[in-house]
Amino acid sequence: MNGKKILFVSSELVPYLPENQVSLMSYEAPRMVNSNGGQIRIFMPRYGNINERRHQLHEVIRLSGMNLVINDMDMPLIIKVASIPRERIQVYFIDNEEYFKRKSTFFDKDGNLHEDNDERAIFFAKGVVETVKKLNWSPDIIHVHGWLASLVPLYLREFYKDELLFADSKIVTSVYDKGFDGELSSTALEKITYDGISEEHISELKSPDYNNLLKVAVRYSDAVILASEQVPEPVSDFAKSLDKPVLPFVSFQETEEAYAQFYETEVLK
Repeated sequence: MNGKKILFVSSELVPYLPENQVSLMSYEAPRMVNSNGGQIRIFMPRYGNINERRHQLHEVIRLSGMNLVINDMDMPLIIKVASIPRERIQVYFIDNEEYFKRKSTFFDKDGNLHEDNDERAIFFAKGVVETVKKLNWSPDIIHVHGWLASLVPLYLREFYKDELLFADSKIVTSVYDKGFDGELSSTALEKITYDGISEEHISELKSPDYNNLLKVAVRYSDAVILASEQVPEPVSDFAKSLDKPVLPFVSFQETEEAYAQFYETEVLK
């Protein structure tokens, strides 16, 4: 991975959120690339339950300040950064008072999905791309983890399809076991098509459940990693039906070698 530039986009990441499959692999994959001479950038949402003082987050004024249009609304983008000390890895946080100030990630205190999770996902996808554009950093690989990041491949390939910075970037999506029950807002598809994205290839989002979100992410990716032992069968079957590389599940101990080989021989070939 020496010299390769990899952008990691994740909905969760340790040590900022509790450890689970997504947050742990969102840390381990960049650590592996970083320790093998690759260049990395990591992006995640700045949820309100992340302790800014303890993790020493601070705003980057030169990257903040623009507004992103979400369903005809101007939503201010704030960028914060922090470092994971033991690895010397910098993390960029996508923030907005309306979407990410609340003291929770995906669910309210009653365990229900936040009603605006669809808008948060759109804002996150646009926020990541716009910030990377400001950094003028062209990644060789964009590796997506977690369902709140699942619109990133779609927006890169459709909304930002004429952006030369990403013309040669390859997108990898890691698919995990089921992330939530139920569906996002019934108007999710309408909000995405507002951005000029055709309904033709995202018709699954008429029913925006976990499996359908991941199917859209897989369709717009160049390669797929089955990151859990029990990936939902409709998603894994869909990934295997497409003419693109799929890395089957490997144990945690095998991850470093398997991911490095997959990047080099299947994604960047």
